Amino acid sequence: MDETIFLMIGGMLGLATLVALACQRLRLPYSVGLVAAGLAVALVAPGISPPLTRELIYFVLLPPLVFEAAIQIPWSPLRRELPLLLALVTLGVGLAAGVVAAGMHYWAGWSWIGAGLFGVLIAATDPVAVIAAFRQWTVEPRLHLLVESESLLNDGVAAVAFAILSGIAGGGAVSVGGIGWELVRTSLGGIGIGVGVAVPLILIAGRTSDRLVEVMISTLIAYGAFLVAEHFGCSGVLATLAAGLVMGNWGFVGSISDEGRRGVLRHWEYVAFLIDSAIFLLIGGQEATMPVGFVIEAALLAVVLSLAGRALAVYPVVLAFARTRLAVPWAYKHVLFWGGLRGALALALALALPRQVPERGTIVVVAFAVVAFSIFVQGLTMGPLIRRLGLTRAPEERP
Repeated sequence: MDETIFLMIGGMLGLATLVALACQRLRLPYSVGLVAAGLAVALVAPGISPPLTRELIYFVLLPPLVFEAAIQIPWSPLRRELPLLLALVTLGVGLAAGVVAAGMHYWAGWSWIGAGLFGVLIAATDPVAVIAAFRQWTVEPRLHLLVESESLLNDGVAAVAFAILSGIAGGGAVSVGGIGWELVRTSLGGIGIGVGVAVPLILIAGRTSDRLVEVMISTLIAYGAFLVAEHFGCSGVLATLAAGLVMGNWGFVGSISDEGRRGVLRHWEYVAFLIDSAIFLLIGGQEATMPVGFVIEAALLAVVLSLAGRALAVYPVVLAFARTRLAVPWAYKHVLFWGGLRGALALALALALPRQVPERGTIVVVAFAVVAFSIFVQGLTMGPLIRRLGLTRAPEERP
């Protein structure tokens, strides 16, 4: 293997370590520091950053991040919040995508299919960005559960909707029944595959007390669920989410040893930290190559519309539960709104746009601009907002 690859990996690890230490001292979001570092490296030494591709994000980097977040989510409180979460990730995402799509069509002059695809990919919050941000603050348990779970479920919904619209853009047949069936098949199929992959592998893990074997089996579950689901045209994200929930709530109760549980959690904590570092450095490097100046008006419009769509996705939907046991405090609503960060998922979907979409090149650049705004502006102000609302006492020790 070319030694430059090893030098590149070593350089990224060293840079990530320095950024982590600096962000810890300056009390800045780690994701912001990494994107800024990647941007600086790309400007100083053009061409040194590896390309950020849809395959790299979607098939290599995303599954372990979704899995690591899912194994930390307790099923009992998640089940209690499920009606609210399902409303946010179905009706909420639909409203947000609709606002963005209509605005880009009527005010930017984009085709309906291009505006619709952009609306979907930018409407859902990205778990990579959200989870990376929330690692730095100690927030109230319910708020943490709502923000993290909604971002994970949003991820799956966005990927499913994007796949359906991409099929239409590619010349696929369009019918209400066909679209409805595809939504059910990809969503429920992904969840079923995730459970189907996780259960037998967890049973195998229960036959050993070797924590290294248990860690390896957990890795097979994370990637296996995602790849099998994608192979059969189902949602790999929902499959990995389901597999992680099964692992975290059933696999750790009786099947996997106590020592193995600690080993699995520490392993995935490190993997998530490593992948977060790689993703945000690569985003920074890619941002440096984006000719945002040529589409500045469309980019500014997209930022405004994405914020308006997010507000419509959160406040009215959550308000509908005001007289129920799932009522959400106003402080939580503000964090759900402003914490709707966009990141790697939006870029992966933008890079996967069908060639038939007329505005494909523009959409990719505008998506990068919205992600940059999300990471720098929303990312830098999330901490002060949470503290001002009295929802946290102090940041965690680790970045």
